Amino acid sequence: MQDTRKKVAGYIFLLDKKIVSSKDRKTVISDDPVSYAGSISDNGADEIIVFDLSESGNDAAHEEALDVIKDICKEVDVPVTGAGNVKRMEDIKKLLYAGCKKAALNFTKPGNIEILKEVSEKFGKEKIVICYDDPKVIDNNKDIVDTFSSELILFKAQDGALLPAAENDEYFFYDGLDIIEKDVTDRSLESSFAWADLKKNSDGMVPVIVQDYRTDQVLMLAYMNEEAFNKTLETGKMTYFSRSRNELWIKGMTSSHFQYVKSLTADCDMDTILAKVKQIGAACHTGNYSCFFNDIAKKDYCEKNPQKVLDSVYEVIKDRKENPREGSYTNYLFDKGIDKILKKVGEEATEMVIAAKNPNDNEVIYEMSDFLYHMMVLMAVKNVSWEDITDELSRR
Repeated sequence: MQDTRKKVAGYIFLLDKKIVSSKDRKTVISDDPVSYAGSISDNGADEIIVFDLSESGNDAAHEEALDVIKDICKEVDVPVTGAGNVKRMEDIKKLLYAGCKKAALNFTKPGNIEILKEVSEKFGKEKIVICYDDPKVIDNNKDIVDTFSSELILFKAQDGALLPAAENDEYFFYDGLDIIEKDVTDRSLESSFAWADLKKNSDGMVPVIVQDYRTDQVLMLAYMNEEAFNKTLETGKMTYFSRSRNELWIKGMTSSHFQYVKSLTADCDMDTILAKVKQIGAACHTGNYSCFFNDIAKKDYCEKNPQKVLDSVYEVIKDRKENPREGSYTNYLFDKGIDKILKKVGEEATEMVIAAKNPNDNEVIYEMSDFLYHMMVLMAVKNVSWEDITDELSRR
């Protein structure tokens, strides 16, 4: 019978800001949990579960673990579920605030059964995962489980540790090290079109425009033949045909600057492919991130891309923080400190509300812009980036 499990989940155990073995929970696998988690994400995991193994009751160690989990959530491109050291609503909140898509309640602890309804109503059932090792616990609490949780993960005891069981209906579970070293995951993509559906050029190939999936920056142009097309779908790594070398070319095979596929889209004529990728390192052989850096001609224009505008203004604000300029209003706010900045944010929020009550849209646009500027000053003080904000919004 064909296996219907689709999702691949990698699980890692976090202890004292290190990744430890799932077998004994003591042997250190990596001193760099953020890069380790990034490798799991790049190598094909659909989700990652992070277990906080810090000592129960050691608040300092738990807070350090949360900081690491926050950095992991920033680094990876897949949803993260936070687990371990959850005993009350506050623990769920901290995991979600750290950037986890979901937080897990361990039902081997009766206290977690008691708080399920409370945390689900507070944060939404889609945020709550239940981990269990005894199906009877689920059967005995079926009504509350069905109503207040979104996912069940069966665990098993192994060498004194509690690990995700292979019998789970929805997931293939792998130790993070398995994903990185053994390449056990299936990164293949299911295509809506066959190679035969695409129109080829005179060489029997299709041009591919490659973009950064986060920023939409154009990175490079390359070509695919049928073998490269099928290899890309099979591996999830961008593969091209090198016309100069007359051979198949897996991008990054020699440089390790791989391109992991996020999406492939054909244009209206079916003769060009647009690939959105996660770019590791630089796309260009010159060392530039993008191959497109030689300006030929350029006119002055007002940038209209919202993200680029917000990023640009924020970069100016951060520069004022690092390189003060005399007479700068931004530096005036930084010099006055956090209380002044918070006061201004509150004032601008009030002015925005008042403007919204008036019929003229121009006024509310002006006040919203003022509010956003002061909010960005606050962001700079708190070292919060727009990517932090957009990542959080995308998880909701």
